[in-house]
Amino acid sequence: MMSASLSTGHQAHAVLEANDLYRFYHAGEDETFALRGVSLSVAPGEILAVVGPSGSGKSTLLGCLAGLDEPDGGSVTVAGARVTRRPEAERAGLRARWIGVLQQSGNLLDHLSVANNIRAAQTLVRSADRAEASVPSLLADVGLTGRAHARPATLSGGETARAGLAVALANDPPLLLADEPTGEVDEFNEQLILELFRRRAGSGRAVVIVTHSTHAAMEATRIVHLDDGRIVDA
Repeated sequence: MMSASLSTGHQAHAVLEANDLYRFYHAGEDETFALRGVSLSVAPGEILAVVGPSGSGKSTLLGCLAGLDEPDGGSVTVAGARVTRRPEAERAGLRARWIGVLQQSGNLLDHLSVANNIRAAQTLVRSADRAEASVPSLLADVGLTGRAHARPATLSGGETARAGLAVALANDPPLLLADEPTGEVDEFNEQLILELFRRRAGSGRAVVIVTHSTHAAMEATRIVHLDDGRIVDA
């Protein structure tokens, strides 16, 4: 059984620690670096915004932090458990319990209702290891109480983003990673999502958002600027 706990003191206490991350891709004989030695730490109660131009490495960084992608160098630790250099099955188990991931697409299973998408995420974690997060309360949090039985194909862009967020929070993870969480929503829904992030941080959770939205970034506790795979200002 894999377990992790949150401890105290900044480095040991951090919910997320990423150290010297490198990621490169080959295209023929060309080698392209997506990440060049990126290090960051996120403490309980922090909202960290990662900003930068398109192609700067933001989504690659988020994938490595989530354990969806394996960096070519460096390490990632979440809630005291090392995510990197593990088989995919182990990374998936850690991700299900400790990391909520909101991607720009692919968060929902098309054949399931919104409520059943949340329940499906909860089945990935043993009940003894899962914090209580009721489906009705999650739907209420994201303003989708009336859409519990809707299939993803019938949702608007804003509803899809909010449903994906409810799935990401299904197991009450200590870390939430969100890729452009307000990119497809109107101003009202943007405020709803950002308020939910603030409440997560207020309860001692950590939130990392990749965003092009100035408004969303200004809600963060701290902003990290990424350019050409490097942190250029923090």
